[in-house]
Amino acid sequence: MAKVGNTRRQNPVLQAPPINENIKFSEVRLIDVNGEPVGIVPINDALSKAIEASLDLVLVSEESIPPVCKILDYGKYKYELQKKKTESRKKQKVVNLKEIQVRPFIGDNDLLIKCKAIKKFIEEEGNKVKIILRFRGRELSRQETGHAVIQKILEYCKEFAKEESVPKLEGSVITAVLSRK
Repeated sequence: MAKVGNTRRQNPVLQAPPINENIKFSEVRLIDVNGEPVGIVPINDALSKAIEASLDLVLVSEESIPPVCKILDYGKYKYELQKKKTESRKKQKVVNLKEIQVRPFIGDNDLLIKCKAIKKFIEEEGNKVKIILRFRGRELSRQETGHAVIQKILEYCKEFAKEESVPKLEGSVITAVLSRK
């Protein structure tokens, strides 16, 4: 049985662009060492100019017609790409979803502590918060108590958070999601 290859596309930053003799086009749009466009030249002329400058010919853009090649130091080019990638990764803000679980007959002070935790998660850490109210046994017959607890939490959090999803009952659980205002 033949093995089927991985069909996922690779990240273009990680995939090395063709250089020097690995470029399989007859003519290319050449950019010299100083960043000045030379024009459309045959691949052999572009390679000879790169060898004269003791640098590499790197395929920068394959999509354009003809493809764009640049004369530069390939090691330095790879380093710059890696540096850009790590800089963009640093600037990304990851938003996590935190969960707070409460019960329908929770005490007022306990509810206040849970609300302060929600405030900390949303304001200081910038996360979203999923409020989970779980019913057990006969508590399910007193759903209005659970909805009242959720409304108290939403009332407390309305100054610094907004409802991303309205409270809804799914089985024996009421859930609501809050995010930063």
